[in-house]
Amino acid sequence: MAGCRGQGVHRHSPDRRGSLPPGRLGQHPTISRRGSRQPHSTLASHKLPAVSRALFDTRDESEILRLAMDHVSTVGPYKAEAGYLSVHGQMVPSPQVGPGDASAVDRTVRELTGRDVPVTVPGRSWGRALALRGPGGLHGYLVVTSRSRPTEAQHFLLATLVRLTAAALSVAVAHRHQREDALELHRLRRERATLQQRLVSFVVELGYQRAVHEALTEVAASGGGEEAITGALHGLTGFPVLVEDRFGRLRSWAGPGRPDPYPEPDPARHEEMLQRVARIGGPVRIKDRLISLVRPRGEVLGVLALVDPQDDADEYTVFALEHAATSLALELSHLRHLAEVELRLHRELVDDLLAGTDKASAYARSEAFGHDLHRIQYVIVVQWRSRASDDAFARTVGRAASAVGMPSLVTRRSDHVVLVAEGRPDDHALYETLTRETGTPDGTIGVSALCNTPDGIPNRYQEALRAMEVRRRSRSRYGTTFFDDLGLYRILGPGNEYRELEAFVREWLGQLIDYDGRHRTALVETLSRYFDCGGNYAETAESVAIHRSTLRYRLQRIREISGHDLTNVDDRLNLQVATRVWKIMLGGPG
Repeated sequence: MAGCRGQGVHRHSPDRRGSLPPGRLGQHPTISRRGSRQPHSTLASHKLPAVSRALFDTRDESEILRLAMDHVSTVGPYKAEAGYLSVHGQMVPSPQVGPGDASAVDRTVRELTGRDVPVTVPGRSWGRALALRGPGGLHGYLVVTSRSRPTEAQHFLLATLVRLTAAALSVAVAHRHQREDALELHRLRRERATLQQRLVSFVVELGYQRAVHEALTEVAASGGGEEAITGALHGLTGFPVLVEDRFGRLRSWAGPGRPDPYPEPDPARHEEMLQRVARIGGPVRIKDRLISLVRPRGEVLGVLALVDPQDDADEYTVFALEHAATSLALELSHLRHLAEVELRLHRELVDDLLAGTDKASAYARSEAFGHDLHRIQYVIVVQWRSRASDDAFARTVGRAASAVGMPSLVTRRSDHVVLVAEGRPDDHALYETLTRETGTPDGTIGVSALCNTPDGIPNRYQEALRAMEVRRRSRSRYGTTFFDDLGLYRILGPGNEYRELEAFVREWLGQLIDYDGRHRTALVETLSRYFDCGGNYAETAESVAIHRSTLRYRLQRIREISGHDLTNVDDRLNLQVATRVWKIMLGGPG
């Protein structure tokens, strides 16, 4: 029987009556078909459903294998020589099934890794070691022999029995793993509960409240900061401890299970959570965390929380959390006060530098802050559309500058923050860092030319403002612009005479400006966009959202009204400069 010797499954198409060939369902990979169809055994076809129920009703792998071996003879002229189960990756005879003639095939089966192979047993003309594979992997082997060559129908029935056995073993193994996991989880919980009870008993005996007070007082006296406070709270309670800032970003974590990366907060949900905890007062459970606000004098500076998914925290844990929150409030309030004092002193120095001050005083005061004014300085101005220019944003800008390795002095104005920084800033590092800190990219940064001495800082400040203003009015309004890269705009600074600029704009654009005012058109803006796009018709039309034929009409009207020829080199240069001055210096249509 050639089909019994191959390792693959031969594929057949439906017969002329459209029925599926025998063996399509439940066929074992190494049990192939004969050329002619054979009728199924009546006895086997009646018994297989009952065998299937028996296999799936038991959860013992050895019993499943025994049942399969007992019923091998009912599906054909077969004999079950041996059965093996996979135990820790090794094939061992089933403890409830006698090995029979297993010694003849034992070595062969033990060396298999999931393949089905022929086996030789004395007195048997046909033999196979059939892998019992399921979703969970290889569960064992069934060694089957026959004195005669089985028919196609008998092969089909044997393959079905093997498939059912493998599936039943997969279910049994899954149930066993589930039971083992449940038992292990129960053991761990009991062990944890026992350890926790011992800890609580020990702390109660020594005076838990006194221990908590002394531990946190010692941390405060040593100046350990918030990391030391969270570490002490973790040591006292055994729970992972975390501190988040006012906006939900992680400041510190003590204990196991820290998420990496820490999830980004949802501003709306975080604010709602803060308000809920503030209304209830005291530690509040939210999902798997026990949360306490860090709130000195009513202002929320952050959140102190214990991670407690099993709700195991007791009154002692709550006491420790509240005491730690008080200590942390004092620590963060102290840090906040120091930061405000330092920022104020920095601001006073920078304000004097921007207004102009004597070198000796500037050098002495900057050295007190650890800032070296003897080095080359740059003035940087930062404006963020979504953030007010307050102390909090000034601190954010200062932290971002430190993060990119840029030592600086910080102050603020009504609508922007000013930095006096050592060394030339990176082209994009500060902007990218602030984008991450604020969560929005809608910021503009202007950077002055280099400054060698403190008395040049006032002029450098004006250059930084000019760079920021040019960037803000450009097509790409967000990002960083250096004064050194302004080109023509460097001569259009605030120190130049605006009346001459206005006269120049009137000379070249006056008729167009007047026409736009009378007819509510946008010819000057169209001309400006035309020059911005390098004279490209398609790009210009897209930028002003009109058709190219409309653009050609407008350009023709511009020629007729202004009397200037766009193909003339001098006229084109003067018109382009005039549109730039009109847009950047004179505020555009306004």
